[in-house]
Amino acid sequence: MLGTIATGKIIDQNEDAFYVQIDGVTYELKRQEITQEEPPRLGDEISGFIYDNQHHDREMTQFLPFSQPDQYGWGKVTEVRYGLGVFIDIGLPDKDVVLSMDDLPLDKNRWPRKDDRLLVRIETDDKDRIWAKMADENIFEQVSSKFPNSMKNKNVFATVYSSRSIGAFVLTNEYYLGFVHESQMGRPLRLGEQFKGRVIGISQYGRLNLSSLPRAFEEIDDDAQMILMSLRRKESKTLPFYDKSDAQEIKNYFGISKSAFKRALGHLLKAKIIVEDKDAGTITLINDPEEQSNE
Repeated sequence: MLGTIATGKIIDQNEDAFYVQIDGVTYELKRQEITQEEPPRLGDEISGFIYDNQHHDREMTQFLPFSQPDQYGWGKVTEVRYGLGVFIDIGLPDKDVVLSMDDLPLDKNRWPRKDDRLLVRIETDDKDRIWAKMADENIFEQVSSKFPNSMKNKNVFATVYSSRSIGAFVLTNEYYLGFVHESQMGRPLRLGEQFKGRVIGISQYGRLNLSSLPRAFEEIDDDAQMILMSLRRKESKTLPFYDKSDAQEIKNYFGISKSAFKRALGHLLKAKIIVEDKDAGTITLINDPEEQSNE
């Protein structure tokens, strides 16, 4: 059966390849696809992974693919065809396998895109066609690791393995299970997408609760960052400026217009990084995001 490791007899050879017969079918085994130390000879028995390449020629390789019938491996998406599914590179030199559209979300916006990655095994149907099959929840629970209790506010990199209307189920690069609620996304995370998130809590189901939204300080513009740096330099973390300060004084100190200053001030206030004392005419740094990110 295609998509499996099989053993056959070498019945012919040339300078480029050996030809291996298995159950009356001949497979080409290119010399660069041989890994065994001893060079094979005519008449030898030899084992390898058998498949049909993209031109439907029968081939054998001793470089085993990442994914096999009894083994899950990460494959990279190489092409998306909405009437068929997505093509995945599982490590074969001249063939990608298809994950059927039947196994993908109904919402095509949640389908993987090129270079996304999926954890899959392979399956051969009764027509000898090799398909990719995604790992289910049980597999991810089996391969996952227990995370430490000190994960709060940590950045993580993760891959989406299930994209639903309520949110995305993910596996971090450290193999921790996580969940991103739909309210913690700027847009729906698609299946196979790799993203940077941060830990905002731990769920009752033993998963990390994640957010893919940027921290407030990551959203502020250059003017706000400049004001923030100026506040950090002051021992009191206070500056004698506020939204009613003189435009020329703002220009002289910060080098920006009053309207740009007020806009930047609004971002910092909204993010609760600073407070404004209108009576004293000052702003004060109260929650330095740089210190929070190092906790």
